[in-house]
Amino acid sequence: MALFDFLSGQFIDVIAWTDDSRDTMVWRFERYGHEIKYGAKLTVREGQAAVFVHEGQLADTFRPGLYELETNNMPVMTSLQHWDHGFRSPFKSEIYFVNTTRFTDLKWGTKNPIMCRDPEFGPVRLRAFGSYTMRIADPAKFLQEITGTDGDFSTQEISVQIRNVVVQEVSRVLAASGIPVLDMAANTRDLGKLVTEAIRPVIADYGLEIPEFYVENISLPEAVEKALDKRTSMGIVGDLNSFSQYAAAEAMGEAARNPNGGMGAGIGMGMGFGMAGAAAGPWGPRPAQEAQAPQAAPPPPPPPEHVWHIAENGQTRGPYSRASLGRQAAEGSLTRSTLVWTAGQDGWMRAEEVAELAQLFTVMPPPPPPPAPGA
Repeated sequence: MALFDFLSGQFIDVIAWTDDSRDTMVWRFERYGHEIKYGAKLTVREGQAAVFVHEGQLADTFRPGLYELETNNMPVMTSLQHWDHGFRSPFKSEIYFVNTTRFTDLKWGTKNPIMCRDPEFGPVRLRAFGSYTMRIADPAKFLQEITGTDGDFSTQEISVQIRNVVVQEVSRVLAASGIPVLDMAANTRDLGKLVTEAIRPVIADYGLEIPEFYVENISLPEAVEKALDKRTSMGIVGDLNSFSQYAAAEAMGEAARNPNGGMGAGIGMGMGFGMAGAAAGPWGPRPAQEAQAPQAAPPPPPPPEHVWHIAENGQTRGPYSRASLGRQAAEGSLTRSTLVWTAGQDGWMRAEEVAELAQLFTVMPPPPPPPAPGA
C-alpha cells in the first residue's frame, strides 16, 4: 500500500495556470511523460480555456470552472480510450491553456503608399496607420490552425500575419471608398467598420476575432502636405498688400525694441517714414523725384476651380472642369435639366440651378443672318 501511495504522489493533483506577461496566447502544461493523475483537479480561470489533446488528437475544451478529470465527465475522452482497469492509471495527455482575453494596443500601418483617385486632387498616395484588439474566439480551431505543438505561443508570432491581412483590406477599402482625401478624417469610424467586416471571415478561420479596430490617421506625402499648407496660408492671409503693411509695422516695432541703439533707431525711423508715406497716399507730401505713380498691388491668387460630376440613368460620370462642361453644353450632351454635383454642394442639382453653370446656357450665339439677295 505504501508503494502505491508513493507512485500516486508522483502525479500532479492540481492543474492551473496564472500568467502576467500580457502577450502569451497559449501555454502548455508541462509534465514529464504527459502523465496526469486520474481524478486530478483542473482549474480554468476567467479569461482562459483549457484544451485536452490525447495521443495527438484534440479531445475536449474546458471553459472557466473547476473540473475533476475523470472519463465519466469527459465523453470524448471515453470514446478515445477505453478505461477497463478501474480508472487507476494516469492520463497520457497534454493540456494547453488558451488565453481568451483581449490583446490590446496592437499596431498596424501601411509600409508603402496606397494609390487612390481623389475627386478633387486626382491621383494621390495615402498612408494609414492605427491599432486594434484581438481575441481567441475558438480555442480548439486556434490550436489546430495556428499553434500546433508550440508550448509557449505569444502575440508576436501571429501579429505579423494579422497585420498583413489588415493592410491588404485597408488598401482595398480606401481605394474603393470614393471619399475625398480632405473628408477622410471625418469618416475614420466608418472606414474602420468596413475593414473589420472585410477581415472577419479570414480571421475567423484562425479561430480569432477583432473586437475593436481603429484608423488613427490617414496622411498624404510630405510634399503634398506642404503644398496644402501653403494653399491654406494664402486663404488665411487674404489681401497680400494689407498683410505686407502689417508685417512691416511688426518689424518696425521689433527694431525699435532692439537694444543696439542707433541701428535699431535708424531701422525703425526708416520703416516708419516708409509706412507714413504709404499711409499718406497720393495727397501726402512727396519729394519731386518720388512723384511717379505707385506700383500696383499684385492680384490675389485665383480661386480654386470646381470639378463636377454628372448623373445620368442611375450612373455618374466625371469629374469634369467648367471648361469641359461648356464644350458639352455646346455639343448638346449637357442640358439645363442635367443633374450635377460638386464638393460642398448639398445634393444633386439641375445645371441651370447652379449659378456657376447657368451661364453656360445663357451665352448662346445669335441666329445666323439671312442669305444675301440673289445669292
